[in-house]
Amino acid sequence: MDHYAHTPNMSHQQGLVLPTPSMQNQIHELAKTLPPPRKQNTACDACRSRKVKCNRVPGQDKCQHCLSKNYPCTHFVQQATSEKKRSSAVNRRPRNLSSVGPSASPVPDVTPPPSTVGHPQVPIMVRYGFHPPLTLATPTHEVLTFVFAPPDYSSEQQIPMPAGHVPSPYDAWAQMLITTMAWGSTPHVVLDLICSNLFLHRFALDLVEVFFQIVHTRLPLLNPEQFRKRLQLQTPTISKDIPPLHPALIATVLAWGTKFSEHPLLVADRRRPGGQSFLAKTLIDRARDLAEALKVHRIPTSDHVVISLLIEPLQNQKPEDPNGFHGFWLTSATRHLLDLGINHKSVMATIHDPESRGTMIFAWWMTCLSDAYASAYYRRKPVLDDDDYDIDFYTVDPVSPDSTDGQTVTPSPREQLEFLGYYRAAHSLARTARTMSRQLWRPATDSDGIPYEHMCAFASALTEWRDEYLNVVGVPSNFEGEWDFVSAVSSCASDATYHVMWIILFNALDDFGIKELNAGMNPSSYGYAEIDAAMRKVADEALHGALRIAGLAGVLTSNGYLRLDPAVMHISCNLAGTLLARLCRPEVAHCIAGLKQYSYAYEEAGEQANEINKLYHRVRMGDVDLNHMLSVAPRMNPSSSSSPRTHQGQPMAVDEKGHRLNGNGSHSLLDTNFSSTTGNFSKPSIF
Repeated sequence: MDHYAHTPNMSHQQGLVLPTPSMQNQIHELAKTLPPPRKQNTACDACRSRKVKCNRVPGQDKCQHCLSKNYPCTHFVQQATSEKKRSSAVNRRPRNLSSVGPSASPVPDVTPPPSTVGHPQVPIMVRYGFHPPLTLATPTHEVLTFVFAPPDYSSEQQIPMPAGHVPSPYDAWAQMLITTMAWGSTPHVVLDLICSNLFLHRFALDLVEVFFQIVHTRLPLLNPEQFRKRLQLQTPTISKDIPPLHPALIATVLAWGTKFSEHPLLVADRRRPGGQSFLAKTLIDRARDLAEALKVHRIPTSDHVVISLLIEPLQNQKPEDPNGFHGFWLTSATRHLLDLGINHKSVMATIHDPESRGTMIFAWWMTCLSDAYASAYYRRKPVLDDDDYDIDFYTVDPVSPDSTDGQTVTPSPREQLEFLGYYRAAHSLARTARTMSRQLWRPATDSDGIPYEHMCAFASALTEWRDEYLNVVGVPSNFEGEWDFVSAVSSCASDATYHVMWIILFNALDDFGIKELNAGMNPSSYGYAEIDAAMRKVADEALHGALRIAGLAGVLTSNGYLRLDPAVMHISCNLAGTLLARLCRPEVAHCIAGLKQYSYAYEEAGEQANEINKLYHRVRMGDVDLNHMLSVAPRMNPSSSSSPRTHQGQPMAVDEKGHRLNGNGSHSLLDTNFSSTTGNFSKPSIF
């Protein structure tokens, strides 16, 4: 008998109406159709801003992310949201106005939470614009508020401030800079200077100009005139005719400027062990954080392509850096370009604006080549392949008479030469690099070795490229007439990129060996001599390439060029120097000096220089750092010496300062200094 039949009076007496079994089944079925209850978001401010899961171990005050980053693990956004909901609920609650009186319960006073801006315990991402997030329409002067915001940390050495000083978030900057400044300024003067909007605007303009003088010559992804016009530093309102620049683009350009700027503020900031600027490091991190917050890596647009390509070489160039995003932004740019259809010639034809079309053509060129070369440098398979595009990105579109106006400028002969020469040669070498990467960096190659036929194919492809292109795009033996900075560094980069491919092939052979030899091939067997001769050829070409790169590095270093290079020859100097150290060659000194000069803008380059120097001294003491190529590598004794050679096979004469000499003993035109302002070689000058 049903249990509820025995207790009808009880349920009615208690004012309850208990459901029958049939009603319970109906309620149960109805519950299945209802959406699940929304899980309350209790993420902290730092995890919420980065859109990552907030893992908090019971019993700990901080989540795992804040523990690892040493963040305060605050919940200001959650508190503000809760207060807002509570306030809305109170406002929606019906009030009986006639009952309001001395004895009535007062309405709770909802006090809004204090502003998070300037709060010392809130992470910088929350303090400056991430909640609510910055938008693409945010004026530039507001973006600068985030970019030049005071740091999350303070100086360990506390400098006494003058009497009556009002604490400011910028005290950390002032304390950090005063310790290294030679201005003789008092703390409050420095602090007033940093807090001045006029100073920040002028500082930003200085960084922008440094970017266009140095970085833009190597990575011409922007229109300088258009960028300056849209910068609008002191415009508080948004112009409909001139939209503001993308906030992440502004932050990236400013971060690039801090790498090479000689502004007194940055010069003072570099007066610390290692010569690195904390301000420059901070701006790089903020540019990356801002790009992530605005979903640059997720939404395919032309602006996001450009930003991604500019962020990638801005970062640490050491793949094993745990805090880096090596290859992340290059992959994002590649994915965006494919999503936009830029790899299709038919799509490019629909872009009628010459400026936009030219930017996308160069962006595709840069992405395609960077993907191929990076795959060879860092031992990974490339993302793109030969059949992924049908666009002739290394050719210049003819100027149509119908679209020509009074302001359109026909490409100069030098630009035509660069497009038809450098880009075509770079594309050909990139295809060889892609082929090498797809065969060398495979698990089967790692375990079994490199097949002999593959080694011969790679060597043959590199030799064919040298015969067809190197004399055209490489550094010539003699210079005639003036050579501008872009031509000089482009030739050196093309020259070094070709020669480093032989070093990469040598390193792969030394690590993996030849498949046939690994399988136990008898030295008396047919074909053994051919394999040994091919390996010796690779070893000779690799040594020749390393000496060539060392010679170029010596010339560029003596003129201060690598201090102004956005990491284009960084990997070449590192790989060439490492090989020369393993072979106990004294020319390694040129690569070490070049990497030390690179450390002005890239901190890891100084570490690499020290590692190469230690390796060289270990080899001099008798240590052997070769494996499969030990029997064929031309390893030197510490007492012997040699000179670098040109790509024609002739000795490369270098004087005591590392300057390369022409055949008649005079200094090469490459050894004259240049002015980055005019783009021509002239008297010694940095800017």
